Amino acid sequence: MSTTLIVVIVIVAIVVVALIAYMASRSRAKQVEEKRVEAREHREAADSTAREADKAKLQAEERAAQARRQQMEAEEQAEKARAKQSEAEELRQHADAIDPDTETAAEADAPAETEARSER
Repeated sequence: MSTTLIVVIVIVAIVVVALIAYMASRSRAKQVEEKRVEAREHREAADSTAREADKAKLQAEERAAQARRQQMEAEEQAEKARAKQSEAEELRQHADAIDPDTETAAEADAPAETEARSER
């Protein structure tokens, strides 16, 4: 073999090795970029899910606060109703006490006791 042929073969071999190294480097760079894109998509999905979770949490907190307010209002209304019932009962008792046609419990018991004594 001539020296020129050997030099050409060595140069071609070097070019082939350089092309293989370049292609491998490009392939790795492409894979790295794909991984970056995939990671960015996952981060965006995570951010979106986190925003949705925060929104759902705020809505739940608002509903809980509204339920607490409604519970307090219901308790206040029940207390007012109990007070009105008590007031109505007091008014009935007062009306019974001043009504000459209504017997009170004490007056109703008195004739029964009188009859029981007279039967003895």
